[in-house]
Amino acid sequence: MDAIRQTEKKYCSRALIAAIIIGGTLIVCGLTAMGKGLILGCLFGIVNFIALGATIPMKIGKTRRTASVIAAGALGARMVLLAVPMVIAIKRTEFNLITTVAGLFFVQLSILADYLTAPVWAGFRKKLSGDI
Repeated sequence: MDAIRQTEKKYCSRALIAAIIIGGTLIVCGLTAMGKGLILGCLFGIVNFIALGATIPMKIGKTRRTASVIAAGALGARMVLLAVPMVIAIKRTEFNLITTVAGLFFVQLSILADYLTAPVWAGFRKKLSGDI
């Protein structure tokens, strides 16, 4: 359980920081709807990721049928959750739909960035410690 929370904190923090920096830059550059859409999408993406982590322990120790029902219900709820910012962006002009959708993927992008940069950081740490 603690490992799930640490993982959520690591990736959600990185995603939110990136969304605030990029979204803030867009807002300062006069692209307010795009910046607000990016931040809105990222916030809902973070809530979705946390909801995903919350359902993992609920399925452990259950029968296959019960775990499947829990998984299906959780998936349905998360899909509705992901639809909310898109509906907001469609109905309101102060949010850009494209950047809202892009913001939904910021947590996944932070995971991918961590995976792709891990070998670089490992080599850098090795070089600093003098193992090379």
